[in-house]
Amino acid sequence: MKKINSISIKGFRSLADVELTDLPNVVVMVGANGSGKSNFLRFFEMLQRMMEYGEIDRFVQFSGGADDQLFGGAEVTQQIEAQVAFDNDKDYYDYRFCLGYAEPNNLVFSEEAYRFWHKDQEPSLFNSGISHEEHDPSLEAAWHHFKGIHNDAKIVRYRCDNDGFGAKNGESCSPKCLAGKEIVNFYKNCYIFHFSDTSNTSAMKISWDIYDRAKMRPDGGNLATILMSLEQNDKLRYDYICRNIRRILPNFDTFDLAEEHGKVILRWKAINSNKIYGAHLASDGSLRFFALITLLNLPDEMLPEVIFLNEPELGLHPAAIALLGGMIRVLSYNRQVFIATQSPLLVDAFSLENIFSFDLESGKTEINRFSEEEYIHWLEEYSTGELWDKNLIGGYP
Repeated sequence: MKKINSISIKGFRSLADVELTDLPNVVVMVGANGSGKSNFLRFFEMLQRMMEYGEIDRFVQFSGGADDQLFGGAEVTQQIEAQVAFDNDKDYYDYRFCLGYAEPNNLVFSEEAYRFWHKDQEPSLFNSGISHEEHDPSLEAAWHHFKGIHNDAKIVRYRCDNDGFGAKNGESCSPKCLAGKEIVNFYKNCYIFHFSDTSNTSAMKISWDIYDRAKMRPDGGNLATILMSLEQNDKLRYDYICRNIRRILPNFDTFDLAEEHGKVILRWKAINSNKIYGAHLASDGSLRFFALITLLNLPDEMLPEVIFLNEPELGLHPAAIALLGGMIRVLSYNRQVFIATQSPLLVDAFSLENIFSFDLESGKTEINRFSEEEYIHWLEEYSTGELWDKNLIGGYP
């Protein structure tokens, strides 16, 4: 399993100086409106686009310009500094960058570097008196720098043979090159899902290309295509999804999915009825529930590396929220999940160690963590959701 271990962000919107370490498999972010949860998600959206396209300009332009990305604006903050680390079964990877303000309202890379080291790396000096437990291999891992001011993330195009992925003359890629590629692929495949748009123009309500089924889109636009693929190739999983939908929507029978001119549209059948229902007849909550249940039960190869869920409880019945909480716990054995929520019921599904409370102090986001040992007496009487709801762990206006 791959997971993000630590995050350091300085100067990005309200995240003036945030540092998180030893992150768990599930991170539940709670806090008042405007406390910085969305800014935290937007940071990872920016990172994902940097790794996907290499460029920062598109994100900046569609997000109001560089001044809006800097804490307090360009007059207060001149640069964004960030460092994000993750690991897999064998190795640790660390990536850092600095984005500086540039006229007329842009951001450019003034620093970019990465490093990696093996989990089983032994101390280099066995006679130094440093025990294996005290040894920190990250202190010995060399940073690989991309020099100079540049507009694009150079790591995306880095190669063994001079600035891009790949090797020359048929040679194998160097470990340094492979590590860079691992970093790019990991952050490129961190998706933020927000199934909020259930309007008449929602992507979930229109017909979709039958071949767009490798991974679910962040807005759920290819939901029908994903479900058709599961029905054809993984019937047991498809039936499991339908059974769980029926736990919340007892009138639901199954989906009715058919290809028409290379596209498929979301339709379903009701129990004891011959009528076929289209997505335009679904309630907002039902449509979001279809998408969430499908996402949380996708096979491993169809899941992103890390899943970010933005307010998944919107419009859902309390029973549906509890069901989603249980599914997220199961999924967290194979994938790391970040959740931004306003629902005490969803918070109830997780332990106190999973809760991260966001508070705004003088325009700066402060993130607090908690230990069950500190709240052991409270937890004898209250659930985690109740602790938050009663403002005992912060995260309230």
